[in-house]
Amino acid sequence: MIYYYETDYLLGCGIMKKVVSAGGVVFLNNSILLLRKLNGDWVLPKGKLRSNEFAEDAAIREVYEETSIKVKVIDYLGTSSYTFRNCWSNNEVVDKNVHWFLMDAINSNSRPQKEEGFVDSKFIPIYKAVETATYDDEKRIIEKAIEKKDSK
Repeated sequence: MIYYYETDYLLGCGIMKKVVSAGGVVFLNNSILLLRKLNGDWVLPKGKLRSNEFAEDAAIREVYEETSIKVKVIDYLGTSSYTFRNCWSNNEVVDKNVHWFLMDAINSNSRPQKEEGFVDSKFIPIYKAVETATYDDEKRIIEKAIEKKDSK
């Protein structure tokens, strides 16, 4: 089981923040839940683990907070990692590790969490989900989820 942790470590002449997050590839029939950010990017729901929180619990919580969708976890999908510069917080470099879960939606009325910069959330047909997702790491995790879902 994966617990919360967040650390800062030196990177050359600056500090890099290590962040652990969790999220889900949420299925509803033949569609997958995606969120559209203010900048137009389409992403999977995910977010940081809280203190003493398991990754699976964080994924369930984050999906609900960001989309109002209640879910049931089906399986663990693995991790993706990426680094970015946080322009909202002193331009710090963030090294993010995301734990992904295959999930089924319990309800279908999705609402984007506007406070987090999401402007839309919807279930996209499976055949369009990979091409709709903006980031390659999320495209790969969607493909993995589709394969796993098909084998269940």
